[in-house]
Amino acid sequence: MTGKNMEMTGAEMVLQAMRDNGVEHIFGYPGGAVLPIYDELHQQDTIEHILVRHEQGAGHMAEGYARSTGKPGVVLVTSGPGATNVVTALQDALMDSIPMVCITGQVPTSLIGTDAFQECDTVGITRPCTKHNWLVKDVNDLARIIHEAFRIATSGRPGPVVVDVPKDVQFATGIYTPKPDVSVKSSYQPKLSGDLDQIRAAVELMAGARRPIIYSGGGVINSGPEASQLLRELVELTGAPITSTLMGLGAYPASGKNWLGMLGMHGAYEANMAMHDCDVMLCIGARFDDRITGRLDAFSPNSKKIHIDIDASSINKIVRVDVPIIGDVGHVLEDMVRLWRASKAPDRKQIADWWSQIGRWRGRNSFAYAANADVIMPQYAIQRLYELTKDRDTYITTEVGQHQMWAAQFYGFEQPNRWMTSGGLGTMGYGFPAAIGVQVAHRDSLVIDIAGDASIQMCIQEMSCAVQHELPVKIFILNNQYMGMVRQWQQLLHGNRLSHSYTESMPDFVKLAEAYGGVGIRCDKPRDLDDAIRTMIDTPQPVIFDCRVASLANCFPMIPSGKAHNDMLLPDEATDEAVASAIDAKGRALV
Repeated sequence: MTGKNMEMTGAEMVLQAMRDNGVEHIFGYPGGAVLPIYDELHQQDTIEHILVRHEQGAGHMAEGYARSTGKPGVVLVTSGPGATNVVTALQDALMDSIPMVCITGQVPTSLIGTDAFQECDTVGITRPCTKHNWLVKDVNDLARIIHEAFRIATSGRPGPVVVDVPKDVQFATGIYTPKPDVSVKSSYQPKLSGDLDQIRAAVELMAGARRPIIYSGGGVINSGPEASQLLRELVELTGAPITSTLMGLGAYPASGKNWLGMLGMHGAYEANMAMHDCDVMLCIGARFDDRITGRLDAFSPNSKKIHIDIDASSINKIVRVDVPIIGDVGHVLEDMVRLWRASKAPDRKQIADWWSQIGRWRGRNSFAYAANADVIMPQYAIQRLYELTKDRDTYITTEVGQHQMWAAQFYGFEQPNRWMTSGGLGTMGYGFPAAIGVQVAHRDSLVIDIAGDASIQMCIQEMSCAVQHELPVKIFILNNQYMGMVRQWQQLLHGNRLSHSYTESMPDFVKLAEAYGGVGIRCDKPRDLDDAIRTMIDTPQPVIFDCRVASLANCFPMIPSGKAHNDMLLPDEATDEAVASAIDAKGRALV
């Protein structure tokens, strides 16, 4: 079947449009309003369907698949609760710029607006959490809309889209519209090339800087591997230090000599201090999130700021910049590298004092923690996991909380697309289904979800999906018996009143793994940790690893809410007096 100028049912069109857009995997869950499409799935073998156990899991799987491959993740769910269950993943993908195409079933067009069984206003509900969405009322529009959905999801600033397909449209017969030629113009045309005059101004600013810093974000990774390579070239050419957001880890290698570590609320001391004291900041594919900036009126107060972003709405949205450049990161970096090479490079001695100061900040060793021979410290657990997996073909996902920050601090990423985490929305439950999506795309790779004992229970039912589809995902739980980040904030900012953050009645994770047909491993002694991790790695089935860690360890450094970058709490300063300074005069936590 060529898919061109052929008569088909709407359900057939959905599958053909997916094939024409290169889809190989779908994450979904059947229901009444989407059964015609599922019937077509049953009669073909070119697209693999992964049966999830909850529609939220389908969305996160599609996110992990997309983030690790650069291709859009595809979700197929039914109407009503099927559509509403995927909303969390849609918002997560929107905030982190992850391309996702979600096909939802809908009640027949004649029943729309009648409160029919499993009806909801899917377009209305998902409008705020998608780049665009459609309700298809005519089968002859269906294929064209799906092609457009894939284009919008993947071009410009990537993101999720929804196509809502009523059941009668799935049954109806019409003429299939082939995928249009890429040269066809559309109303949605993202600007790819940056303004050359602005790029020249940026190069001149960087060349004249005495305290420069490069601040990269997830946009570098979204732009493709060429953008990450160009970023590395620019760092080498300029000699500038580089830091990144949580989403940007891996675009520049953690082993690189210019790497300062992640910045932000739980970032490295040297990264945050350099951001505060720099005289020229080059922001590439990041959006000045509040977890990065700290107190806005004290954020990098004396710097000239350059901002490269494909999304014009992100420019001057939060932080006013001196040189705005709208365009695709890869295109702009290519021009910057070319112009820098063509210009007279500044003397490296110009920034020698800056590097000396950075060396002094590095000497604070802001990720230090007290070792313990009897209890596994969570930082040590991540360090050992990294050492035993760094030379393998490894992908890491996380849930959300302390373990996520420790993973960002202690697991070194050398390449892009190896780190999948929920940055903007902070979705507990993201990591495990995302890891399944990654494993679907990379069957022979080692995929590990670094999890917390609270977060992992949000989507633990997807263990059944992993077992069914023989996806040997590893769940590495830092089990501290608490909602760790909630407990840390309660301890530091709410008078140690631990309101509902102790997770009582925890499951036996080893038995839980076995109940699903997987493998469970438990470890509570540092001396046993390496062997246990090796066993996890070598196990060909899905594994839940219950790593019992110190229950009251806190994640430092930390910029308390409402504080500036140069007002961080370091591990050796986190006394009651220091914490008290993070509280306002009325004793309320600053938010």
